[in-house]
Amino acid sequence: MLQDLIKERLAFLEPTHISLKDLSDLHKGHKGNTGGGHFDLEITSSHFLGKSTIMRHRLVYDALKDLIPQKIHALSIKADLP
Repeated sequence: MLQDLIKERLAFLEPTHISLKDLSDLHKGHKGNTGGGHFDLEITSSHFLGKSTIMRHRLVYDALKDLIPQKIHALSIKADLP
């Protein structure tokens, strides 16, 4: 399952909290969507210490880059410190 793969890819961040919601059903038929899913990610990790929001998001995107845009069309990220 794609959600399990995403969480597996983000495990290197040793999250103390991770919530991943699949919102794809809300976006069916959405213009420009070639079939990838829409996800809402909340992740808390000490690895974000000293990093800007952009750098935190970049860590997440880098871990998932080969899944975008074919498997992941849209990803909303909230990346916080514990």
